[in-house]
Amino acid sequence: MATTPGATALGGLRVVDLTRVLAGPLCTQMLSDNGAQVVKIEPPGGDETRHLGPPYDAMGHSAYFAALNRGKKALALDLAQPEAQEVLHRLLADADVLVENFLPGTMEKWGLGYEQALAARYPRLVYCAISGFGRDGPLGGLPGYDAVLQAQCGLMSINGESASGATRMGIPIVDHLTGYVALTGILMALCSRQASGQGQRVEATLYDTALSLLLPHASNWFASHQAPGLLGSAHPNIAPYDKFRARDGHVFIGILNDGQFRRFSAHIGQPGLPGDARFRSNAERLAHRPALKAIIEAAIADADCEPLCEALMRVGVPAGVVNDVPRALAQAHCAHRGMVIQQEGFTALRAPMRLYGTPASPGAPPPGFSQHADEVLAGLGFNATERNDFYERGIARAHAPSSV
Repeated sequence: MATTPGATALGGLRVVDLTRVLAGPLCTQMLSDNGAQVVKIEPPGGDETRHLGPPYDAMGHSAYFAALNRGKKALALDLAQPEAQEVLHRLLADADVLVENFLPGTMEKWGLGYEQALAARYPRLVYCAISGFGRDGPLGGLPGYDAVLQAQCGLMSINGESASGATRMGIPIVDHLTGYVALTGILMALCSRQASGQGQRVEATLYDTALSLLLPHASNWFASHQAPGLLGSAHPNIAPYDKFRARDGHVFIGILNDGQFRRFSAHIGQPGLPGDARFRSNAERLAHRPALKAIIEAAIADADCEPLCEALMRVGVPAGVVNDVPRALAQAHCAHRGMVIQQEGFTALRAPMRLYGTPASPGAPPPGFSQHADEVLAGLGFNATERNDFYERGIARAHAPSSV
């Protein structure tokens, strides 16, 4: 498919973003990157991530906030006030999607619940609710944070080594994936609307997302009834699939089949390993994992990481240097793939999907607090007198140029 100049996959889609922190803003940023018009509605105190610094970028934004909010117009509203709710209703009059991540029941408290009010008034609206546990059930309505869900849903129990014990993953993986779950649900609901003409409620919860990450550990438990444990960097079902020490650092080597194991063994000068009774099959290699790891580390002890991994990849054995973040971002392939966005003094990672016919076009740098208040309110038909009244009474917040 040829690229259509200026065309984006979601051009013309209108999104009202009531979310804060990570999962929701990530979801709506990806919608924006692909052409959706996103208006970010923040509470009077702003999105919490505005204050999660240092570090701050060159524009004064906290790095956390900047990573999740490019391409959006920003307006701060106190949705507990009826006049602010009227502003929201005007936005929803021609909106396609609303995304919120309040505690369940909050929108209903304001008279803005989907089934309570919005579904009938805006029948084509796709309403996405992101929460910790959903709105009902034993944990329904309770708050949820990424690390708490990592602990509660078993992810920490399979991350770490015996010396460290159960360990939180170093990235907010539950929040991150929940943003993608919400994005997928929204896009599926929009596809359904094409046929039915009707919007629907979409739900993404950190709890469901966290449990879904238990692959293959949940399947292993269902089949064996043996509780998965800590394996460090190793894989519960595959060997060798682990981190190994070389001369100048660590490498990760992932071998999935016997052919790869034969090529690997020959390359490291151990051609007899595949014939060793302990290592002839994956099951046998798993049973003798510590002995195999010791042999491999002895064989590569004098090898430098970069050339070793490059040579292994050339013979079809997946291998990578264990890089830190600066080295990962400095890789030539990172530049080739265009993973880093740099524009108007703003630097960030792009979303990982690429559409070749309608490529993404990341928008303007992240907005200052309520930066577009006048523009958005005027576009909704509020004149200057009405806007100033909103600012004076705290219904909306005016933008202060120094405020980020």
